[in-house]
This record gives sequence, C-alpha cells and structure tokens, in this order.
Amino acid sequence: MAKRKQILVTNDDGYESAGLLALVEALTPLGEVTVVAPTTEKSACGHSLTLTRPLRFIEVKENFYKLDDGTPTDCIFLSLTKLFSAENKPDIVISGINIGANMGEDITYSGTASAAMEAVLQGIPGIAVSQVYMNSGKSIEKFGYVLAQKSIAELVRKIFEGSYPLPKRKFLNINIPPIPASECKGFKGTRLGNKHYGFHAEVHYNPRGLEYFWIGLPRLEWMDTVGHTTDFEAVKEGYVSVTPVQLDMTAHDEIRSIEEWLQ
Repeated sequence: MAKRKQILVTNDDGYESAGLLALVEALTPLGEVTVVAPTTEKSACGHSLTLTRPLRFIEVKENFYKLDDGTPTDCIFLSLTKLFSAENKPDIVISGINIGANMGEDITYSGTASAAMEAVLQGIPGIAVSQVYMNSGKSIEKFGYVLAQKSIAELVRKIFEGSYPLPKRKFLNINIPPIPASECKGFKGTRLGNKHYGFHAEVHYNPRGLEYFWIGLPRLEWMDTVGHTTDFEAVKEGYVSVTPVQLDMTAHDEIRSIEEWLQ
C-alpha cells in the first residue's frame, strides 16, 4: 500500500482563520495534513524569522499546532525540525487560504507568500493561495471558499498524480476571484501585475496626547496591460490566477548597463 502524501499547511491570518480551516478540509482527502499556524494574525510580516525570542509549539489537536507568536516563515522553518526531518520532509507546503489578495508587488509584504518561499528554499514544493474579496469581505460571506477549495484541491491532485511544475526555488502564487464557483472561467497562467501604490496612514492621539500612526489598507488598483496576462487582470476576468514566482530577484537585463555605469 502506497504511503499517503504528507501536506504541511500554514497561513498568516492565525490558526483560527476560516480560510485555514477551509484549506484543511479541501486537502484532507488528498493526504496526511499537518497544520502549524501563527497564534495571531501576521499579515504583511513578509519573509521574517523570529530571532530575538524563543518560540513554542502548542498542540491544539492531533496534527494541528499553533506557534506562539511565530510568523508563517517560523512555522515552516521550525516544523521541518520538530515535526519532520531531512529524511522525512513533507511532500508539499500549502499556505492560506489567505483572506484577501496577494497580487503584484504585494507578495513582498505577504506572510502567506513567504511561507511558500521558505518551503522552496528548503527544497519542498510550495503554493500560496489567497481569496480575493470585495465590498469589505461581503463577497466571502456570500460565496465562501468553495471555489478556492475546489481550485487548490485540483492543483494539488495534479501535482501528486504528476509532478510539481517548477524547478527549485520557485513557487506557485494562486489568487481566487470573488465569484461563485459556477462562474469561474478556469485557470490562467499569469505574471505579477504592477500595482499603483499610495500612502494611507491615519494620525491619532492617545489619552495622554502621545501621537501614533495607524497604517491603512491600500486600494487594489493596478496598471493596465494588453491582454489578460497579469494576476490582477485574470482575477478581474473571472479566472483563477496561477503565477510562478522565483526567489532570484536579480534584474538580469540590467547587469550589462550596471557594468557600463561602473566603468
């Protein structure tokens, strides 16, 4: 009898997130699922490791742990030491289902994407999956995670029955459109789009008059391109966006011009 696939799951919305629980439900028929998730929300923590304080696994139930004040990267890094080993790695790491988009340059902030980054750094296939929402989350209330569950299960099954489609140090970044599953047009391979960035930070004062700032949520606006090749455009058109992301951030086309500039 063939050994069941080992699936390691995390997120950046915390271990009680509805998106995380929906992901576990979708993946359970496909293999042995182990969850290690942050105790609290760690959105926009990026690819950060905790180096200044100890961390602690807390068992919530069988094969389900929260990492006390850890980041998504901590969860993957420490899971491979405590729960797995070099000889017994998980077959795949899935991060999500994030509540909100992770598209364009936003993935550099994303704790969700960073967990998948850590997986591929450790030689394990990684997928980050995010549920785009509209109207302050009302689209999730209306449609739930049905399309996200269906999509990630189909992709993981495809990987398990065949192979991971990317070479080393590259991961898949998935964004699910905020529509009913019946209206989805399918999958589309995309590149990261380019987002319009602005500044939104509110100034407040505590009861003692001390000034503090609260960073707000930027609007989801992007630069138009010809054709529906970016993650933003694919989602807008009703497709599940599947973006291959590489960790090598070198601007290779600019190396020659930099060498000339240095002369």
